Amino acid sequence: MRLQTTCSLSMILFLSSHVFADETQPDFTDPQITAIAHVEKISNELKQVNQSIWEWAEVGLEERKSSRLLQSKLTAAGFKVETGLAGMPTAFVASFGSGKPVIGILAEYDALPGLSQKISPQREAAEEGKPGHACGHSGLGTGALGAALAVRQAMEQHGLPGTIRLYGTPAEETVIGKVYMTLDGVFDDLDICLHWHPGTKNEAWSGSSKALVSAKFTFHGTAAHASVSPASGRSALDGVELMNVAANFMREHIKEDARLHYVIVDGGGAPNVVAPQATVWYFCRADSHEDTEYNFRWLNDIAEAAAKMSRTRLTVKIDTDCHEVIPNSPLSALITTIMQKIGAPKFTDTEMAFARRLQEPLVAQFGRQFPLAIDDRIHRVAAIPRASKGSTDVGDISWRVPTGGLRTACLPAESPGHSWQNVASIGSSIGEKGIIYSSKILAVTAIELMQRRELIAAARSDWQTRMKDKKYFSFIPDGQQPPKKIR
Repeated sequence: MRLQTTCSLSMILFLSSHVFADETQPDFTDPQITAIAHVEKISNELKQVNQSIWEWAEVGLEERKSSRLLQSKLTAAGFKVETGLAGMPTAFVASFGSGKPVIGILAEYDALPGLSQKISPQREAAEEGKPGHACGHSGLGTGALGAALAVRQAMEQHGLPGTIRLYGTPAEETVIGKVYMTLDGVFDDLDICLHWHPGTKNEAWSGSSKALVSAKFTFHGTAAHASVSPASGRSALDGVELMNVAANFMREHIKEDARLHYVIVDGGGAPNVVAPQATVWYFCRADSHEDTEYNFRWLNDIAEAAAKMSRTRLTVKIDTDCHEVIPNSPLSALITTIMQKIGAPKFTDTEMAFARRLQEPLVAQFGRQFPLAIDDRIHRVAAIPRASKGSTDVGDISWRVPTGGLRTACLPAESPGHSWQNVASIGSSIGEKGIIYSSKILAVTAIELMQRRELIAAARSDWQTRMKDKKYFSFIPDGQQPPKKIR
């Protein structure tokens, strides 16, 4: 199923020259009008980029074709591209312009394993067992690309001073890419960092997120015949299971915001062999990195105790250590204002019907009711923003530089994260509308910051206040290179 949308470049140019001149209409500067028009001009190209990355659906650290496609578009537009950042072949930064201010925009493009899906309202894999963009990162990278190209057009056409950068950041789903790039200092000279994510509503990012440590605990035992000579063996799988049992008891005594999740990635080879090696992969999360540190040290104590109980040896490999997002009120307010000025896209009856059909299995399975098919409203920043229950490596950047972000409606209302419904939606015209909207918002925001330096100063002041008494700490050993593969 393919839902089509069209938007005329002549219409946006008409609005630029006529409607925007009306004092009752949104007040855009000439560079911002140019940027909006450029997004419209290249909208079909952006849709094709989204489709390509959506079809390739490459998992983190292996997004070779997706990364190359984004780089090729940026190189063709005159950006200087540097690849292989922080030891990751699919990480890059593309720069245009020179001098201050330096505004960064983040792009992601990794998919999730096992979630291949057609643009269909039923669960129907495009290729059985393959990855799919269940977090919408095909659209995320595309929207960021559109914004960078639009800002570049406005800078060149109107002589705007400053530097625009697009950062290609791999492996967000396992919060790896930006963490290692942050440790490598690639964001340190930014004045402002901007990001976005496909979502179920239109809103500026105003809350925080969960800090997360990802680690693999490997127990090393002694192989033996499980029936003939079990006394001669020491089971590494016993170590894993003892650790998991104790970790599940630990859950009762940690704060309610904390999370422990695990998967056994190696449990041995056969039942009749005492497992000489076994590995369990843990995510340890909490609303603050300080709490995550405490819980992860406790988890390490449990692992060491499990090794002693099973008479095995333990090794621990830290994959990544991600911090919570530091929100920024001035940037949230600015982004909300710009979202309202541009205006959210509207969806056709066909698109609404498609969203309803995507919701149907959730209604049947969980008894949930969905008041809306698609939430096309623009939501204001909450008086008391709530922390996200998820994690993002955007957090580590926000500990170094003022960072602001947004979500746009690309998915059915209240659609669960990492679902096949999201794969179908981000590949459809529903997702495309949210992608194009995000490009306009990010581009206009970046230009607003370039033209009004006092906004940058306000964002930095807010950031400095929030960062008072915070000290960045990472469990990642000094000099450690990022993993070559997720698993």
